[in-house]
Amino acid sequence: MRIRLCLAALSLVGGAGAITLATPTASAAACTDVDVVAARGTFEPGTLGFIVGDPVYSALQRRITGKTFSSYKVNYPADLSLTSAAQGNADLVNHVNQQAAACPGQRFVLVGYSQGANVVDNSIGISSAGAVVGSPIVATLPAAVEPRVAAVLLFGNPIRALGKSVTGVYQSRTIDFCATGDPICQSGGTDVGAHLGYTANADAAAAFAAGKV
Repeated sequence: MRIRLCLAALSLVGGAGAITLATPTASAAACTDVDVVAARGTFEPGTLGFIVGDPVYSALQRRITGKTFSSYKVNYPADLSLTSAAQGNADLVNHVNQQAAACPGQRFVLVGYSQGANVVDNSIGISSAGAVVGSPIVATLPAAVEPRVAAVLLFGNPIRALGKSVTGVYQSRTIDFCATGDPICQSGGTDVGAHLGYTANADAAAAFAAGKV
């Protein structure tokens, strides 16, 4: 019940915030220096996601100067269906593979919030099966593309409630925010509002990525 309330609150708060928040324009297929690939949270509105994706993209552009940026909103339902995260997983991997082939010098920053963190986890080989709105892995980024992923930025990551985290080759390039009491990423968490506050971490996430790009 608490998880359903949290997701419902995200939908309501997100809908209200989207009215007043200016969001960046997402673009894809340009051969920029850095492509920011963002998977939004469940029911989250916004260009890349108004709680995390949009503010993180803006913060990255402020923090990292002298480089060109593009952005891609992972194309998936971001709803409560059993296949939602799997669809996002497949789309993220497909997009990065296409971009990597078309733009040999391009690097990637992967951003995932809530269910979107499940999407990113799966795409880098960490299964989100069993987590809130998670799924088994259906696609992973190939070894040839892995060095071009500069940073992985995760927020309210549901696998953390299972005691899991990003390990392996991506671990040193990953920052994973879980607010105290967030019931989506913290087992036993009871603060629904904590799951909606990750905009406050956008600058810290951008600073981390700036050290990796």
